[in-house]
Amino acid sequence: MSNKQQSEKTKSKFQRTDKKGLVVGSIVATCIAITPYLFYLYESVPNTAVWDTFIFKFKSEFYESVFVLAWTLTGKLIPLYLLFIWFFTCRHWWFHVLVVPIAMYVYQTFTILNEDLSFIDSNQLVYLIPIMAIVIPTIYLVRAQMFNKVNSANKSMEELEEEFRMSPKNFWGKVKDYF
Repeated sequence: MSNKQQSEKTKSKFQRTDKKGLVVGSIVATCIAITPYLFYLYESVPNTAVWDTFIFKFKSEFYESVFVLAWTLTGKLIPLYLLFIWFFTCRHWWFHVLVVPIAMYVYQTFTILNEDLSFIDSNQLVYLIPIMAIVIPTIYLVRAQMFNKVNSANKSMEELEEEFRMSPKNFWGKVKDYF
């Protein structure tokens, strides 16, 4: 194969990767850009105890207003949404630590939906301890390995981050890496 053919092959491969990255990046950027609109969806919910539509009927017993429930939920779901985007697009070695705030927001969301509880943000640390007991030592061990390699191999932090960076080919590949 001649140099010209090889450079054309490399160029076309680069263009395909570039287009794919542009499309995926555009989708992620759009998902982040619409978050203010998603947050203010609660304003379309009526300020009544019962919300009756042609699809469903919902009665808010604990909050006594569907509007307050929707406002409270958007205050938890939007940061959770952004954390999921960050988690699935982050390529740094420390991205697993994002599981801790994700777990916290998931717990808070379930707490909000449980109408019998009177304090939304209470006792969540007890439920986060098992997750933190796994994530924090794992992050520490990865960090220790990186510093061990820095001291013995004369590599920069950027080179080590690149070495520890996980980059599956698609979204489902990344999901499979975690479960």
